Amino acid sequence: MPFNSIFAWIIKKRIHQIDLFLKYPIDVQLELLDRMIAMAKYTEFGMRYQFGNIHSYQDFKSAVPLQQYEDVKPSIDRLMEGEQNILWPTETKWFAKSSGTTSDRSKLIPVTRESLEECHYKGGKDLLALYYNNFPNRKLYNGKHLIVGGSAQVNQLSEDSYFGDLSAIIVKNLPWWAEIRRTPSKDIALMSEWESKIEKMAENTVNEDVYILAGVPSWTMVLARRVLEISGKNNLKEVWPNLELFMHGGVSFDPYREQFKALIPDPNMNYVETYNASEGFFGIQDQVDSNDLLLMLDYGIFYEFIPMSDYKGIDSKNAVDLSGVEPGVNYALVISTNGGLWRYIVGDTIMFSSTKPYRFKITGRTKSYINTFGEELIVDNAEKAVSEACKKTGAQIRDFTACPMYITDINCGGHEWLFEFIVPPDDLKRFNNILDETLRQINSDYDAKRYQNMILKEPLVRILPNGTFDEWLKSKGKLGGQNKVPRLSNNREMVEEILRSLELKKMEL
Repeated sequence: MPFNSIFAWIIKKRIHQIDLFLKYPIDVQLELLDRMIAMAKYTEFGMRYQFGNIHSYQDFKSAVPLQQYEDVKPSIDRLMEGEQNILWPTETKWFAKSSGTTSDRSKLIPVTRESLEECHYKGGKDLLALYYNNFPNRKLYNGKHLIVGGSAQVNQLSEDSYFGDLSAIIVKNLPWWAEIRRTPSKDIALMSEWESKIEKMAENTVNEDVYILAGVPSWTMVLARRVLEISGKNNLKEVWPNLELFMHGGVSFDPYREQFKALIPDPNMNYVETYNASEGFFGIQDQVDSNDLLLMLDYGIFYEFIPMSDYKGIDSKNAVDLSGVEPGVNYALVISTNGGLWRYIVGDTIMFSSTKPYRFKITGRTKSYINTFGEELIVDNAEKAVSEACKKTGAQIRDFTACPMYITDINCGGHEWLFEFIVPPDDLKRFNNILDETLRQINSDYDAKRYQNMILKEPLVRILPNGTFDEWLKSKGKLGGQNKVPRLSNNREMVEEILRSLELKKMEL
């Protein structure tokens, strides 16, 4: 029996299970919480917070405090040294480097067998299941799946303990039926040095029959352009004629959408977004005509949400479960997982577009925003405005970031934007104006502060030399994989670092 036929049968079964959590979302979540509490009752964490006395969500919320990485780090350090049964009862020997930070200190998130199989792998299978459900009779398994993943390093604190990018941990542990269709080979896929890795990946995949691309848009774009250089072709369909799906995540796809359409000029090419973080696989784009993500409710993750209007980190008081959320409200995401995280504040913000079913958009980070002047600029606003400015000026971006310019005795405040362009705008002043006008249209607080330049003047856009952001990430030990440049900062620290490095280069020249 052909594998595609077997896979089609499996998919139908899974779609039925997805329909069940769509129909009974609250019941599914509360039953999941009960199972997780029961399973972790005799762990060190479960004993400390008396999981045996927890019989409802209200009990859970009252007994267990909210946590950020600093709160759980001592337990993770002990797990990395080989201790067990601290946060979760089964063995924990894998640790995923979180992509949510570009600080010098990496966050290492515990990954258990349950979180790998019931969350991350399940998410990958569900992505294909939902895709097949929208596009029946596809034969994706006939070709290769090119995954632009991260690198894995061995953690020397314990002989049988490892850490690396989540994508690398997944690649290292793939089941045989997924491994035989993946490209390139593991030794290339898990290389740590990204400049060499991109070159090797391009050389080793240019002659493969690739049906699926998967990765962060920015790094996938770099790989795609190198493949075109090596092959001498004009677009990726000439290199990989059967290419039909790009599974992407990590950053918003909007600023890259037009670039990929130029790279892959095929109306039948499909793009599916995922929300797969080191802490868990949270959402999948399940509709062809909408970019909203479906919240996946049976992956061993219990969700809570803190309205950003009430957000005070671990001192926040107004967390709600799924039954308490409303569309149009910006929430900080809180999770309890089968990886051993309990009431953990992920650092991401989301906004529900609907609650029947629960679909949402990623709006940014709890620490990635600009609100120096009361403008409440979030990442979602920034990416929409940049996308519009690119579309209307023919620009193609590699990356960008923005920060405040402070009020002085002679100047009002403003925002400074740093861009690396693949193709610069045909008119930088017009690009700047469109960026500003779009922000004013979609953010009333920004618009109010821009009134007659009284508080905010028009944005200042700077074009950086190619490679500037990569060099900054490299200086932090964060080049490649799922690591990314913060879109927005509420202070000037990062931007000043980048500008100082450019000044030093000028002096060297």
